[in-house]
This record gives sequence, structure tokens and C-alpha cells, in this order.
Amino acid sequence: MSLREHPRLGPLARAMDSNQRLTREDGLMLMQDPDLPSVLALGDSSKRARYGSEVFFNSNLHINQTNICTLACKFCAFRRGPRANDAYALDLNAFIDRINPFEHIIDELHTVGGLHPDWDVTYYEHLFSGLKDRFPHIHIKSLSAVEIKHIAEVSGMSTRALLSRLQNSGLDSLPGGGAEILDDEVRELICYGKETSDEYISIHRDAHSIGMPTNCTMLFGTIETPSQRIAHLCRLRELQDETNGFQCFVPYPYLPDNSRLPEAQLASANEVLRMIAVSRLMLDNIPHIKAYRMNIGDWLSELSLHHGADDFDGTVGHEEIMHEAG
Repeated sequence: MSLREHPRLGPLARAMDSNQRLTREDGLMLMQDPDLPSVLALGDSSKRARYGSEVFFNSNLHINQTNICTLACKFCAFRRGPRANDAYALDLNAFIDRINPFEHIIDELHTVGGLHPDWDVTYYEHLFSGLKDRFPHIHIKSLSAVEIKHIAEVSGMSTRALLSRLQNSGLDSLPGGGAEILDDEVRELICYGKETSDEYISIHRDAHSIGMPTNCTMLFGTIETPSQRIAHLCRLRELQDETNGFQCFVPYPYLPDNSRLPEAQLASANEVLRMIAVSRLMLDNIPHIKAYRMNIGDWLSELSLHHGADDFDGTVGHEEIMHEAG
């Protein structure tokens, strides 16, 4: 049976044929429809209409600059207090030492970390300018929205002014982490003290306003509902309509092994694939959907490439945050 003749999904397939945007109600139906293979096929059809069989990735290295953090989010196994035996904080020389073995084979540095209580804008300006001087060919993708908020507060400046200074020192883009679920009732329970939903959107709007591209993300499989997932996608879609600054959407499931959220629902492989397909279908204005392979594994990432994802992440050397989570 053709997807266009499907008793429930046919109207959506025909709407896509005529470039009509799917509604929030359409998205919720896709999240709940029992015919999973057809939902996944729709995601694949949308991906192939854009890119055919092409798949994108980059050669990158992850460096997490510190695990010291003023917050203690329940889902995070990476965070340490400043007096913990395994707490660390890297300086510029430590970054350079880690990059040196890979400088000729990577084109991107991805760096995020904890909210260090003592680091203001000057630490990051020194870090980014030093890295650009030493590795001018490497794209620096760094700092989640909550890090931007924290650094701005410590520095006594607006987030837009902070982003401008960091851009001038060498910061090229934001990785988009920390969106979790853009619903403050959920955030209150899983990541109390982080930026609000509105603040996440505002910080990315500020980055886009100065010509700094960003990614955007979703952490799913904690306590959120399908409706809250779709509302999350719609908020990202609305900002993209306004700014066109998002490059890629990165959905990834919660990893429970070493964190503190026993009420988490935990996403199955089928649910991961459904989330990727629905993301491709709802986010009609965001270019790329990433299979975040260090989170979902290489095998499930390969399957994702046939169900809506076109981005296979990267080489991802030396990542710590996901590995600490198990």
C-alpha cells in the first residue's frame, strides 16, 4: 500500500507532497500511531526528498573543559563538586595537548562542560583566541545555553554582549545542548536551576542575531509526554521561522545507568527511531537531523539513516559526558 493511500497517514503524506506544514495535532498522531513502519517510512521519504542517499558527518574531537558545576541535575552523571577527588578544570595548554595528536585529521572542536563558579568571559576569550591562534582551521563549537547564561551572569553582562565577545575571540557556533524538554514543569523536576524554556530560546535567538549558527537538541525518555515532545519541536520550528539560525536538530534518549532519575520512562529502540522520523517530518525548516551515535550506538544510528536522519555525527574523540552516564 502506498503511504498516500494509508487510512490514517495518507493525508499527511499528501500534505507533504504539496509542501504543507504538519500541525501540532499531526505530530501527536505520528507519535502515537500504531503503524510504526509507515511512520518511519514517511521520515525516510522526507529525508530522501532533501538529500537522496547522502549522509553527512564531520571529523571532530570532544573536550569537556571542566566537570565542576554549580548545578546538580538529576539526569547528569558527569557533574562534580569543586572538592571532589576527580574534579578537574582544564587550561589552554591542556586543550592544546589534547588537540595536537589530531590537528591534521579534525575540522571541528566540540567543547561543553560544567558551570564553573569562577570562570567569567575572560577565561573563555583566552581559551578560544588561543585555540584559534594555534589551530586556525578548526571550527570551535562550544557552550550550551545554560553555560552562556552562567558566564554572562558571572561576567555581569547580557547574553548577546557575551556572545559577541566570544564570537570575536574565535567561537564559531553553539552545539545546542541543554534544551532537554522545553517545558518548565518537566525542567523543574529533571534539571532544576537550569535555564528556563524561554531563556533557551532567547539565548539561541541572540546567537542567530549576530550571525552565529547553532544546533538544537532534545533529551527524551525522562518524564515527558508525547504532547510535550511535539510542543518542544514546535517551539524550535517557530524560532527557525524567525531566525533561520539552526543548522541541525539532535534528539537523544536519556541514559540512566549512573544518574539519579528513577522515574524515567526510558526510550526503546523503536521509540528512538520514531522520534527521529517525527523530528524530520515536523522540523521542515531545519536542514539536518542527527543520529547521535555516541548516545544511541552505531547500529541504531545506521538504522536511523533509513528513517529520517541524514547526519551521522562525527568521529567524536574523547567524549566524557555520555560515557559517565553509562
